[in-house]
Amino acid sequence: MTENQELGLRKIRRALISVSDKTGIVDFARELQTFGVEIISTGGTAKALRDASIDVRDVSDVTGFPEMMDGRVKTLHPKIHGGLLGLRDNPEHESAMHEHGIEPIDMVVVNLYPFEKTAADPDRTLEETIEQIDIGGPAMIRSGAKNYEDVAVVVSSDSYAYLSAELLRTGGALSLNTRKRLAAEVFQLTGTYDLLISIFIATQNPWLAGQLGTATDAQQSGFATSKTLNIRRISSLRYGENPHQRAALYTAGEMNGIANAELLSGKEMSFNNYVDADAAGALVCDFEETACAIIKHTNPAGVALGASSEEAYRRALATDPISAFGGIVAFNAPVDEAAARAVVEIFTEVIIAPDYAPAALEVLRSKKNLRVLRVDPSDQSQSLEYRQISGGMLVQTRDTHQLKREE
Repeated sequence: MTENQELGLRKIRRALISVSDKTGIVDFARELQTFGVEIISTGGTAKALRDASIDVRDVSDVTGFPEMMDGRVKTLHPKIHGGLLGLRDNPEHESAMHEHGIEPIDMVVVNLYPFEKTAADPDRTLEETIEQIDIGGPAMIRSGAKNYEDVAVVVSSDSYAYLSAELLRTGGALSLNTRKRLAAEVFQLTGTYDLLISIFIATQNPWLAGQLGTATDAQQSGFATSKTLNIRRISSLRYGENPHQRAALYTAGEMNGIANAELLSGKEMSFNNYVDADAAGALVCDFEETACAIIKHTNPAGVALGASSEEAYRRALATDPISAFGGIVAFNAPVDEAAARAVVEIFTEVIIAPDYAPAALEVLRSKKNLRVLRVDPSDQSQSLEYRQISGGMLVQTRDTHQLKREE
């Protein structure tokens, strides 16, 4: 067995490129050209490549049909999908391709219409958002990914650099392991993409605002019979609750909260920092008046109200100054210089507040290991709260009730 057979290398001879995000695409296409790859393209992508003096063959030239219906129909054609789905080592497939003039396509470079970005823009109309539901793109990348034995599918500009390096190393081919990796990215992308669309369309129905399930169930209990969450990884963490556990931070959609807090100063957050910070933020949200909470290992070391953020902190600290050492401090009001100076008098892991006075930030930044987060703990865009238990999930509406002295 040769090395090429062992690696499952496939030479890239024809590539179809059609991208909405054109970041890096000219350089990648130029790299493909150096290996003699024929490039097929559509619309704006074809223009961008031609403007860069890259030879391009129009999809309409391949299919024999013009792009039509405002670009809704251009790649949905047997000469495209046959070229992607046809098995190269299957005699029947090869015969059908030859009979119908279908040429194999070895690579697809496609990124989908920016539906999520459009749906999140309050200035975009419903019709504009619907137009950003990509049809041909998902169809092509799914076709190619299904046939990863023969086809490489590229859906992110982040892949261009390492693919170019592999093409250079192998003389214009990609390995089976690389094609598998790319295929996995495709189905992860299309699964998320379809989920975002389904959630958006469901929210156009008042019965289902923010939920998926039957209208009757949503009416009666407020909770759908089934629920799908779309979360994406923000970062990997050094470790989890214990050093032997791996961990990562994920967020859902455009939500606010601790996961999306702005780190103004200090080291990166740890798993336990996030857990304690979330608890501290939730606690100060219980009060309308200026409040401070100090959390250690998810337990309150102190919580207090005050006429100022400094007074609230000193009162919270007085509750249990020993346990407060190395804790998480949260405020529901902006932090001024006096409060900042009070906080740095003892070792503190994290401080959380909606905002900081410039002088306060200067004081806090003098402690290099102190993590300074800017986030409004009360600004929670999600209406439901999820708690994982073994074998399942508990869901409840978020506790937005604020405590008042008279109560």
